[in-house]
Amino acid sequence: MKKIYILAGIVLAAGFMLLGIGLRESIIIQPAAQTNIVEKEPKIRQLLAPDSVNELYEPSIEPLVADTSDKYLWGNNQNYADLIITLENLSLHGLNPDHYHLEKLKTLQEDKSERDIWATDAWHSAAAHMIYGKIDPVTVEPDWTAVRRDVNITERMQYALASDNIADSLEDLAPKQPEYVALREELSRLRTLAEAPIALVPAGEAIKKGMKSGRVRALQERLVQLSLLLDENVNGEMDEQTVNALKVFQFQSELDNDGVAGTATIAALNLGVQDKINQVRVNMERARWLPDFLGKKHVRVNIAAFKTTAWNNGKVERTHLAIVGKSFRKTPVFSDEIEYMIFNPWWETPPSLARADKLPAFRRDPGAVKRLGFQVLDRSGNLVDSTTIDWNSVSASNFPYRIRQAPGELNALGKVKIMFPNPHNVYLHDTPTRDLFAKQQRAFSSGCIRTQDPLDLATWLLSDTKEWTAENINKAVASGKETRANLTAKIPVHILYNTVVWDETGGIKFLDDIYDRDSAILSALDELPSSSKL
Repeated sequence: MKKIYILAGIVLAAGFMLLGIGLRESIIIQPAAQTNIVEKEPKIRQLLAPDSVNELYEPSIEPLVADTSDKYLWGNNQNYADLIITLENLSLHGLNPDHYHLEKLKTLQEDKSERDIWATDAWHSAAAHMIYGKIDPVTVEPDWTAVRRDVNITERMQYALASDNIADSLEDLAPKQPEYVALREELSRLRTLAEAPIALVPAGEAIKKGMKSGRVRALQERLVQLSLLLDENVNGEMDEQTVNALKVFQFQSELDNDGVAGTATIAALNLGVQDKINQVRVNMERARWLPDFLGKKHVRVNIAAFKTTAWNNGKVERTHLAIVGKSFRKTPVFSDEIEYMIFNPWWETPPSLARADKLPAFRRDPGAVKRLGFQVLDRSGNLVDSTTIDWNSVSASNFPYRIRQAPGELNALGKVKIMFPNPHNVYLHDTPTRDLFAKQQRAFSSGCIRTQDPLDLATWLLSDTKEWTAENINKAVASGKETRANLTAKIPVHILYNTVVWDETGGIKFLDDIYDRDSAILSALDELPSSSKL
């Protein structure tokens, strides 16, 4: 390896933010290139003008280094050629190579001074996007709290240039999670498929058994394309054969297989190859937001999949069906740590739910207060006899009571709630309405995550807490009394939203975007950074 040295003292403003995401880096021009500083600096200042007020990466004080035998960082022609190839390969990761000055770099083969500027910015920007994602997650998921990957971009570029390993330098920065690798493979597979014309099913009212219309015929033609119905069954009538074929499609797509073509089913039917490519790209971006290590023992909730999974040593040990927030009470996306759980919990009804849900219910049926095990307290914490309250005269805007529900079979939290204290007041819990788990799409809660068989999950979480054996857990539940169980060690929990999922047995599945969150990410991925317009 040729001699490398660091030139201190010629550092361009560390506050410049790099292309597209607000990444800021200091660029060092080495000794022999000092005469070009005056002409380069205005161009660099213009190039590195911020695109976003959101900063994902604090400026590095580590200078870039270059070979003493060449006055340019990218003076090695092979490194420069490899840079162009590795930028082109960004498409394998769902990123657009044209966002990294690709065409401009191809025209600068002989202009080493100019290509130094653009190549450095291109590599840094691409590296940042591979490590952290192209999009600042809080711009689309305001509650995002996952720890980001910790990589020194400047050092990586320094090493890649010094070792003549630009060809693999960006690829090496991609997430190594099996889920990401599977998404990348699916993206490559989809791009080999021809985009055949789709028999689109027009939007409209839900298509049900017995209906006859042109929309039914379009539905049948689409089912024929999917090899779920025969040509001879295309008659424009929602008959038994069509209903059964639709149920098979719904089951494959993890939709409610009721044989009714509603909004979600029609959206899934109309999903073409390019739509799937875009959906994979969106979920690859989400994967880049996550750290490499989510925790040796941890819990993941995928809102879009309505599932809670318990992981240990990189393997799923338990899977629980979940009920998540309604479209107008969305479950937030964030990461935290499970600290304790409460068996036979009281339910302290959040003030917003007390006003929006319980007050109207008590107005309709005042007897429901006692029948459902609720207690009413005044602002001083004193119990109030609910039979003395005229609920129709109670103001929702100035609600004077605190409402809580005693432990029991009707308690909204069931037999256990699993706590990771957070500002959203979101947690995992049991539910008395267990029949809802029979539904495929389960967006029925007020934001918290109802979990099927939560006592089994609680036992798994407490398996490393010696005093909380399965026997002691059963005794605590049987007592009917509120009991707290602290974990010996906190366990990470990640509330995620992934609309394309992979598992070791079922392969890739495309899920319904229940909260309509994919479109914002796709738009940001496709948006041309301002520096790429120069």
